[in-house]
Amino acid sequence: VQLQASGGGLVQTGGSLRLSCEVSEDGLVYYTVAWFRQAPGKERERVACISRSGATTYETVSVQERFTVSRDNAENTVYLQMNSLKLEDTAVYYCAADLGSCTILRDFDFWGQGTQVTVSS
Repeated sequence: VQLQASGGGLVQTGGSLRLSCEVSEDGLVYYTVAWFRQAPGKERERVACISRSGATTYETVSVQERFTVSRDNAENTVYLQMNSLKLEDTAVYYCAADLGSCTILRDFDFWGQGTQVTVSS
């Protein structure tokens, strides 16, 4: 399966962006999908995850209050709506898919290319 992330860009603090992750083939329904991000000089971190059933998890309270992950299986697309963006949200955002659940401890199997999100003051 291939993933294509898009929707990044330059936005001011407090602004919003919606990232999209399009999954190739009509197979999104079988996959758990997560969003990760990597800021310059920092390790990659998971931001949010959505299971096949639509259950969602967020890695921090700050993200949970501002970001929403959703999926549209008919469109083979997963979204990450990001509101009230902060400077510290600046990073390359990646989507990844796996046949497992959001609780797997190993790395996700399939990755898309990143999309840059830059938040400016």
